[in-house]
Amino acid sequence: MLLQTLVTGLSIGSIYSLMAVGYSLIFSVLSFSNFAHGAVIMLGAYIGLALASKLGLGFALVLSGAVAGAGVIAIVNERVAYAALRRRGAPSLYLMISAMGCSMFLENMVYATIGARFYAFPEFFKSQSVRLWGSSLSLLDLCAFVISMAAIFALQIFITRTKTGIAIRAGVNDMTMCSLMGVNTDRLISVVFFLAGAFAGVAGVFLGVRYLVYPTMGWVTNKAYIAAVIGGLGSLPGAMIGGLILGVLETLVSTYVSSVMRDVFSFTVLIALLICLPNGLMGTETEDKV
Repeated sequence: MLLQTLVTGLSIGSIYSLMAVGYSLIFSVLSFSNFAHGAVIMLGAYIGLALASKLGLGFALVLSGAVAGAGVIAIVNERVAYAALRRRGAPSLYLMISAMGCSMFLENMVYATIGARFYAFPEFFKSQSVRLWGSSLSLLDLCAFVISMAAIFALQIFITRTKTGIAIRAGVNDMTMCSLMGVNTDRLISVVFFLAGAFAGVAGVFLGVRYLVYPTMGWVTNKAYIAAVIGGLGSLPGAMIGGLILGVLETLVSTYVSSVMRDVFSFTVLIALLICLPNGLMGTETEDKV
């Protein structure tokens, strides 16, 4: 029972990690909270649902299509809502307000065009399970954890081993200096948003397969913010660790205490951490971050 609970917690936590990594990527480069990230997750889920239900594609193609679609949506979001403000040197607060407006616009656009109905993905995994040490582990949980961790580790390799990744790391420290050194910052930011959107697409598909697809499902990114704060804002390894910790703790609380107390526990942990360890587990001292 405990092993099954831990695997479920790691599966949910890995989805939180995907969301938190995408959120932290944008935060580390542009220093603002991208509240439209949840809407991109929601649209990624709808793209995956359309590919699965309308075209009858398999899970691998559905996931790939959602990744590509959500990545493009994230780039368009940046070009339309943030680029002009960014070039004018607007404060981070203005970018955050624009992100809130984008989130509400995209949600209401889905309400107006698709409707408020709840949709379910086809049963890709059909309640299949794996027996391990006397426990029955869901194949969906195992796949969500493995694919999510593989995606995050691939991103870490990209960030540390490629020229574009090194440019992103330099931009985190000083975007102005990057531009003076000949880096195309507009292209660099587009890459960052595409990566964040790609992770949002993976998270959206797994959330849709595990639960349902609906216009306000992006509000689950509240958990991504908690995970990012636990790990340390702007830290990609911290976002991964924070998501896993949050997922496991929530599952343990739901199983052994009460599912009603799950969200209360999550936000209590957030408040306690902000008081006791405001930079998170792997964060660093930052200034002027909104």
